[in-house]
Amino acid sequence: MSVIELDLSGLKCPLPALRTRKTLLSMNPGDQLRVICTDPLAGIDLPNLVRELGDVLIEQRRDEKHMIFLIAKAVPATQ
Repeated sequence: MSVIELDLSGLKCPLPALRTRKTLLSMNPGDQLRVICTDPLAGIDLPNLVRELGDVLIEQRRDEKHMIFLIAKAVPATQ
């Protein structure tokens, strides 16, 4: 398992969601992604994106300047 950090500070909607999607699609199951944003809309867009992709939002928090998301790449269900 690896943890990737994506600092998207300063980017405005829709760029944080687009870059997060691109990164999540390139990750291996079980990997984690920490996304750092300053765009307030990311608080809505990223949780929706994670749900759409079937991944897991482990943590969402805010400090004075940033929103931080910790996302786990889902392990595909066996068929």
